[in-house]
Amino acid sequence: MKKIYFAFFLPAVFLTLPLFVFAQAKSYNRARSYDVQHYTIRLSFDPATKTVFGDTTVQLKPLKNNFSTVTLDAVGMKYESVRLENPGAGGGGKNLKYRQLGEKITVTLDKSYAPEELISIRFKYSCRPAKGIYFVPAGKEHSAQIWTQGEPEEAHHWFPSYDFPDDKATTEQFLTVKSDETAVANGELLGTEQNPNGTKTVHYKMSMPHSVYLTSFVIGKYVKIEDQYKDVPLGYYVYPGTESIVPKAYGKTKEMFRVFEQLTGIDYPYNKYDQTIVASFTFGGMENITATTMADTEIFGVEILPGAVEDLVSHELAHSWFGNLVTCRNWAELWLNEGFATFMEAAWRERAYGRDDYLRKIREDADRFLAEDSVSRPGRRHGLFNQLARPDETIFDTTTYQKGGAVVHTLREEVGDENFWKAVNIYLNRHKFANVETPDLKRAMEEAAGRDLTWFFNQWVYKAGYPKIEVRTTYDARANRLNLAVAQAQTPDAVTPSAFVLPVEVEIETTGETKREKIRIDKRAQNFSISIAARPTKINFDPDLKVPLKTVKMLPIAAAAAASAR
Repeated sequence: MKKIYFAFFLPAVFLTLPLFVFAQAKSYNRARSYDVQHYTIRLSFDPATKTVFGDTTVQLKPLKNNFSTVTLDAVGMKYESVRLENPGAGGGGKNLKYRQLGEKITVTLDKSYAPEELISIRFKYSCRPAKGIYFVPAGKEHSAQIWTQGEPEEAHHWFPSYDFPDDKATTEQFLTVKSDETAVANGELLGTEQNPNGTKTVHYKMSMPHSVYLTSFVIGKYVKIEDQYKDVPLGYYVYPGTESIVPKAYGKTKEMFRVFEQLTGIDYPYNKYDQTIVASFTFGGMENITATTMADTEIFGVEILPGAVEDLVSHELAHSWFGNLVTCRNWAELWLNEGFATFMEAAWRERAYGRDDYLRKIREDADRFLAEDSVSRPGRRHGLFNQLARPDETIFDTTTYQKGGAVVHTLREEVGDENFWKAVNIYLNRHKFANVETPDLKRAMEEAAGRDLTWFFNQWVYKAGYPKIEVRTTYDARANRLNLAVAQAQTPDAVTPSAFVLPVEVEIETTGETKREKIRIDKRAQNFSISIAARPTKINFDPDLKVPLKTVKMLPIAAAAAASAR
């Protein structure tokens, strides 16, 4: 997902929410007693009353013996029936007892089941979702629309499900819509059936497992522009009369596919990729699996902010690898989805436009985070591993996105380009179609780099804030030495380190010479003495922006005292 920032991409203060606690004593995972295998979702709609009529079958297998009750996430549903639909288990067609409590429905099965047995429970219901499904009235440029938004946990407002990212299942949807409407959903379109009442039912199937929050559909009047990357069909769904926006907004999609495949070493893992615009969308875009949803306001802004639209398109496509193929195990680990997708915006730009544009994007993201972090309220700051995480919009902040992207860049610089992309390939291959946590990424990076990176992940992932560097310089003309007195001025607290570890370079310019010196800052205050040929005319701290998440205050160069220490 990509958040909308109303600042025309200049450094400014944006909404955020932040914290952490270094010891990970608390678990952010959910206890699971079953593994969902497949959801079959049948829906029809009454837009006038914003009512959804649902018929969902959940197929699952127990994870333990003597399994006799199933608790699913579901809210606001009026059930017509809850039945066992599994003749092979000896209970086909049986009505089951159930109890709704809060946002959970607990179903009592007809007997106890073992882990190897497949259980199918069919729910028939109606609901008027407060979240998850959104009914949008017709506007000047678009027809009436119905679309979904699942992240973080809105799917259970429209179908009973295990609504948490750490369980992956396949899905299929049967959507009954008006005959002149288009329905776009996840996976392959298997067929369309015309109904006697003037409606039609479209059938989509997503045959590769994915987290529930990526399940989606969009319904409205659209024109589909078709293209293809290798053997992957590409669909661009826009409003009738707006077809000219497609090459402007989406014209680089195929090249982004090629670049991301080359960088990760992994081919696009799915059998199609659709991009659909919708009205009144809260976010810039959402990476629903094989069927990305995008705000029409963002896409129509391509004439004014083409770079912003390009970043949006690349961000959502990058989620096909980072977020959809491998998915954060819990919301505290969301940075593994969003930080990487944000970094991949810059990685695309590096391939398309060169290193300078890559660094511009990294610097812009870092500056956005720094601006916001500087005004964060005490107790609201968090590390990339977000110990404040809860299933609402507060997790979509500049720490998770912009800081996350900048930290991935710093990790790349720390381990080296070849090792970094080797580790990315290991990480994605090892955990494809599964869920990940930060230690999974750390292991892959350490394996590729051949060294311990505990210090890096401790300060950049599990801690919060950033280093505020002050550098006092003195030059000893008799000894031709430059002394750097480096201090870290950030205010330490429960989430902010007193001293960050910063392996950086210092570039020193003198008349007719430029010298680079590597230093490792790892204390609150320390001195570095560097031999140079003449009095420096300019000092650049971290000239290649290997560590963009910092501020540096360089004080004027002073002459050393006569009895200067060496």
